[in-house]
Amino acid sequence: MIQLVVSIILYFVIFFGLAFILNMLLRRTWLMAFIYPLIVVMIVDNISTIEYFTNPGEAISIAGERLVSMTPVDIIILSAGFAGTIVSGIVIKILRNSGYRMF
Repeated sequence: MIQLVVSIILYFVIFFGLAFILNMLLRRTWLMAFIYPLIVVMIVDNISTIEYFTNPGEAISIAGERLVSMTPVDIIILSAGFAGTIVSGIVIKILRNSGYRMF
């Protein structure tokens, strides 16, 4: 149970930080929220990215099977990461509206 709580906090903080930095550098507030599903697939599928180009049919079916067979704990942890990206976008919007111009 402690590992679950730590994992949730860790994923939230990591993806909040990544999205915040990406938002500051590229000035695209919701970019990380759109990229996050690709990151989830890369975490879950356990397939080399090159396989999607060399053998796309099999790679996509394996990725789909692994996404469907995720446990509720995995879904909660990955959802915390997505929440971090969303909160990061909201914080950037608030900071920009308050007059802070990051980079």
